[in-house]
Amino acid sequence: MSRTLREQRFTYRVLSSLALLTLTAGALTACGDHDSASGHPASSSVTSSASAGNGRAAAAKLHMVDNGGHRLAFHVTRGNGSTIVLDSGGGESSSQWKDIVPKLHAATGATVITYDRAGLGKSDVVPGPWKVASAVGDLKAGLRQLGVTHDVTLVSHSQAGEIANHLAEDDPAMLSGAVLVDANLPQFFTDEEIPRLVAATRQEVDEAKKDPGKPENRQLIATAEGFAAAHRAFHRVTWPDSVPVTVMVSEKTPFDGSPEDAQRWRDAAASFAREAPNRTLVTARGTSHEVPTERPDLVLKAIEAMFAAQHPQDAT
Repeated sequence: MSRTLREQRFTYRVLSSLALLTLTAGALTACGDHDSASGHPASSSVTSSASAGNGRAAAAKLHMVDNGGHRLAFHVTRGNGSTIVLDSGGGESSSQWKDIVPKLHAATGATVITYDRAGLGKSDVVPGPWKVASAVGDLKAGLRQLGVTHDVTLVSHSQAGEIANHLAEDDPAMLSGAVLVDANLPQFFTDEEIPRLVAATRQEVDEAKKDPGKPENRQLIATAEGFAAAHRAFHRVTWPDSVPVTVMVSEKTPFDGSPEDAQRWRDAAASFAREAPNRTLVTARGTSHEVPTERPDLVLKAIEAMFAAQHPQDAT
């Protein structure tokens, strides 16, 4: 029997962002703005939001930036001074944040940036396996071309947690704070957990390889290639003590059907939060892994609190 798009999505997300799946008796089952300096012209406005304090509409403009020969879509809602960057979960385009961006811009007055990672949304496809170093390079290159090099509040969901951890370790001076929303954390990817994830998705990956031309199959294959080695390396990444962070974990976790894996997910978040006094652990009660779409109010509250703590003069 051929796989449905829904099944493909579940399998892709367990590898890339560990989302929307249950593990039952060893089987995988689905639970029911600055101007661009790149030389590329900005596209027309794609969304609008209310400017903080004045009620006027602020347009989010699309900037196509180039990094190593491929183009990436960055959506910029211009604000004043500080920057908030929203990074989507695995398999998600920047549209994941569409309900949060206008409210966040109105509440903080900051420049708010979302973007499409390579192969998603309006960004170019990059052949080969998904590599976190490439994803970090894309994000940094895009922000640099937009004139953003410091004072960034980074908000990362799911797979984007890997990008956030690598970026924070590589360039802590860029970040003023972060909110990790049910995000992949190094503490979760132990030598015991990685083989469980690989085994749980092997059948779906093999099926995808029979038709690699489909976009959803391409994403799945790219993420699966080198997964074990990449996540053994991720397990060794260290978040810098200089960057404050709120760690939000969903109550149900991505593993609602597997108590063992769910507890490991919770324990990883708690362990991460305990490692420095400027880290806060928040449990999103009643939510699945899809916290940004199920409870955008909780995510918005956490971002506003982090932003206000780092920019008390700017918060409204």
